[in-house]
Amino acid sequence: MASLTDTFVPTKPTSDAYGPEGRSEWLDIDWREHQRWTRLTGATVNYVEMGEGDPLVFIHGLSGCWQNWLENIPHFAKTRRVIAIDLPGFGASPMPDEKITINGYASLVDELLDGLGIESASIVGNSMGGFVGADLAIEFDTRVDRLVLVSAAGLTAAEMHNDHVLSALRRAENVLAYGASWFGTRSDRLSRRPGLRKALMLMVAAHPDRLPAPLVAEQLCGSGKPGFMDTLEALGTYPLQDRLERIEAPTLIVWGDKDRLVPLRDADRFVEAIGENANKVVYEDTGHVAMLERPARFNADLEKFLVEGDTDGRTQ
Repeated sequence: MASLTDTFVPTKPTSDAYGPEGRSEWLDIDWREHQRWTRLTGATVNYVEMGEGDPLVFIHGLSGCWQNWLENIPHFAKTRRVIAIDLPGFGASPMPDEKITINGYASLVDELLDGLGIESASIVGNSMGGFVGADLAIEFDTRVDRLVLVSAAGLTAAEMHNDHVLSALRRAENVLAYGASWFGTRSDRLSRRPGLRKALMLMVAAHPDRLPAPLVAEQLCGSGKPGFMDTLEALGTYPLQDRLERIEAPTLIVWGDKDRLVPLRDADRFVEAIGENANKVVYEDTGHVAMLERPARFNADLEKFLVEGDTDGRTQ
């Protein structure tokens, strides 16, 4: 069998625009109809579920929430059963009963899918969510059909783990927490103030001032949550690289060449460590959240990978 490295070609979408074009579909959805709650072992979890078909699961990153996938859920819910999770300690999910660990998060996703009657699914994770998705593919391999890592954490995070970094990130989180509450109640009025959006999201997006104010406001919903510091600690203390070779699911690695949080070199490290089942796509002039910054291209590439991952060609 040919490896994914030899077979996957990213699509050429009609648009490679930065940010959404026109009115986004998510603005016209009553998300209360799709919100679900469930009690799992040691944690209560909020998630949204939409659509029918082959299951597709989105996992957010540190300081994230299910709303990180607003530009993607409606697109894929037309043909798939889409689930987007608030991990315990983030979004609307309260802190878990036990200490947060990456493996604990992976176990929780496994338990959630089991409770939903899903034997296997395609898993898409951003940043910390990519770390969780990778661990799920390692420790619960039959649960993962395909794996997509979007600027995944787990490599450089462990190497940079020290008290000074933790202290700096705690201060940054406090700023975002204030911004979340203040910005969220003023998003319409602040749509004419791109400078503020840039200040609040400069670390995660290459051009946050070019993203719509309502979308930015929704992204800040995950900030200032109690799970931040415990999860940050977990990111730096759980080994990943030496276990990546155990991933058997076809894996697509998506990165932005202007990612300020996780260096682009980590994309190659993931490909090398996972081996022949992995391939990468790098988006130019894009930061840490490619699914929001280049939604048309990301959705097209993800769709192609999920449906046609074994077509002839090579990634650029």
